[in-house]
Amino acid sequence: MTTTITSAPPRDTRTRLDPAAPLAAAWLGGWGVLALLSALTGAGYPFGTNDPHGGDAAGLLQLLPDAVGPPLFAAVLLAGAVAALAMTGPARLPSRPVRLLITGYASTVALALAVVVPGMRVLALLGYAPMLIIGAPFGWPSVDYADVFTWPLFARLAALAGGMLLAGALLRWRRRIADGSAPGWTAPAAAARWGRWATWTAAVVPVLYAFTRFAWLAGVPLGMSRETLAEMRADGAIWAGAGLGAFAVVGAVLTLGLVARWGERFPRWMPGLAGRRVPVLLAVIPAGLVALAVLAASLDLLAAPQFAELISEGNTAALPMVLWPVWAVTLAGAAYAYHLRRRA
Repeated sequence: MTTTITSAPPRDTRTRLDPAAPLAAAWLGGWGVLALLSALTGAGYPFGTNDPHGGDAAGLLQLLPDAVGPPLFAAVLLAGAVAALAMTGPARLPSRPVRLLITGYASTVALALAVVVPGMRVLALLGYAPMLIIGAPFGWPSVDYADVFTWPLFARLAALAGGMLLAGALLRWRRRIADGSAPGWTAPAAAARWGRWATWTAAVVPVLYAFTRFAWLAGVPLGMSRETLAEMRADGAIWAGAGLGAFAVVGAVLTLGLVARWGERFPRWMPGLAGRRVPVLLAVIPAGLVALAVLAASLDLLAAPQFAELISEGNTAALPMVLWPVWAVTLAGAAYAYHLRRRA
């Protein structure tokens, strides 16, 4: 007599509650309520004329009148929260019109929050943050931190976070309701091929930008007169530019980790982590954040008449920034290729 032992059927992960969509709904809903209160009270709107740095970093939000901004943000954010709530719960295949409506609206809102709203300010913060943190105990650079970390900047960062949350929830929802098929270019082997090209391109562009800042440090007046360069040396601004260049190079090296062995397992010289697998999100989230910040800054640059004048004049310091949209797209592609390879 034989006994057959049968195991329980594997649990369908498609029925588990995915926290991404509820978190996105809560975030968008909370900020939507704040925008609604701002529309009702007429206070608290952080953009437009209420932004103390609006003149030098206006961005596309300057085109939105102050009276229109709060109710528009409230409507968009609250509707985005509803779309995120529609993605919660077990995977049920909605009708095609509903899928298209949710996908179209959520992707549009995510793009607007993560790219249009942040503008140049977020990338500037990411670039200067290491210098601000390291130099704070020594009183350098001599800036008023209360003037840097303002309510408008916090609102831009919150918009970026909300856009990333909504985009993540949308991608996970689309994966849950998919039929299991996937295009060939998402296969790990294919992602390794095109991801390598994307990674190297994304690493080269910031190095070109860094070259112009290092040239100033070396006394070469790229894109400016010698008198202007002398003024920058006198007030210490040239060191801020060199710091931006240095961190651009660091970012380029970290980008190469998306295709290097040390980007998948921590190198031996890291005590306590040597040989362990690098968490996928530890590489994907920072790369995605920088890609979005660069793309947002690119929109501000392309919309600025002053930047167009510099390019038309052939300004050598501004020319590398023309490639920022390429940097943003290829960095996002490199991070996605890394995700496709590692999830296998």
